Amino acid sequence: MENILSFFLVHREAIFIVILSIFLGIEVISHVPAILHTPLMSGANAIHGVVIIGAIIVMGHADTTGSMILGFLAVVLGTLNVVGGFVVTDRMLEMFKKKK
Repeated sequence: MENILSFFLVHREAIFIVILSIFLGIEVISHVPAILHTPLMSGANAIHGVVIIGAIIVMGHADTTGSMILGFLAVVLGTLNVVGGFVVTDRMLEMFKKKK
């Protein structure tokens, strides 16, 4: 537990930037018109594919338990986002198909 707290204290600027980017992303996404959600979702899926690769590389070079846990969480959350994005994109594209 002490290692995790010291990790957060050492990297508090990076954690602040991540939290700020989450709020910025929510604000930007909420103002995008509905017709642009599918291309935006596809772009986000591609970006998170890069995030997963970066997280795997970070986990490979992790020295502490805290960085290993954060790398693992990044891989899991990035994978969930990619899979969820493809599922939502597929469902949205189904809406545009003509019904028989």
